[in-house]
Amino acid sequence: MILGLIFGPYWWFAIPGLILGIYAQIKLTSAYNKYLEVGTRSGATGAQAAREILDNAGLSNISVEEIGGRLTDHFDPTKQALFLSSENFRGNSISAVGVAAHESGHALQQQAGYKMFKLRMWLVPATQFASMAWMGLMLLGLFFSGLGPGFINIAIGVFSVLTIFQIVTLPVELDASRRAKIQLERLGLVGPAERGPVREVLSAAAMTYVAAMVTGVLELLQLMMIARDDRR
Repeated sequence: MILGLIFGPYWWFAIPGLILGIYAQIKLTSAYNKYLEVGTRSGATGAQAAREILDNAGLSNISVEEIGGRLTDHFDPTKQALFLSSENFRGNSISAVGVAAHESGHALQQQAGYKMFKLRMWLVPATQFASMAWMGLMLLGLFFSGLGPGFINIAIGVFSVLTIFQIVTLPVELDASRRAKIQLERLGLVGPAERGPVREVLSAAAMTYVAAMVTGVLELLQLMMIARDDRR
C-alpha cells in the first residue's frame, strides 16, 4: 500500500503539484533576488517598515525581532511577535520592505478578527498532529492487512486536515499581501514607481501557496483513489 503511493497507478497525480511547486519556487527566488539589491525611496529597513505599520495600527505591543535563515519571516500570534530574517530585518530593499509588510499584514488580520486567519490558527494543532500521524496509519494498514481498509480510511481523514489547512492558508496569505500593499502606499513607505516591484515580489510569494494547495488536493485525491481500488 505504501509503495502504491509512489509506484501505483496514480503516481501521476503528483506531477502537476511537483511542476507547479518548482515553478513557484523559481519565480519567488527570481523576484526576491531581483529586488533585494534595489533600495526603496524612503530608505526604511524591513524592521522599520514593519514597526511603522504596526504602530500606526495601534499594535505597539507586537515586537519586531530578527531571526536566522533566509525567508524564514513569519508572524507568531502566540508570542505576539513578528520575526524577520536578517536580510529583511536590516535591509532597506524593495524585497525586504515587501516581505516585512506582508508579515505585518497577518498582525492586522488578527487585530481585525479576520475569520480565515482565526480558522487557520485553530487548525494549526490538528495540522501538526496530522502531519505526523497519517503515514503511521498507512503503515498500520500495511502490517495489519485485515484491518488495512479501516486504517486507510482513517489516514485519508487525517490527511484531509492537511489539505484543508492548505486551502485555508491561500486566502489568508493573499489577504495579508493586500493589506501590506495598502499600508505601504498609505504610509509612503514605497513610492509610485516601487508599487509594481512590490506587487511582483508578493505575487511570486503567493504562488508558492497556490502550489502547496494544489499539491495537497492532488495528494488527497491520490489517497482516495487508492482506497477505492483497495475496496474492490
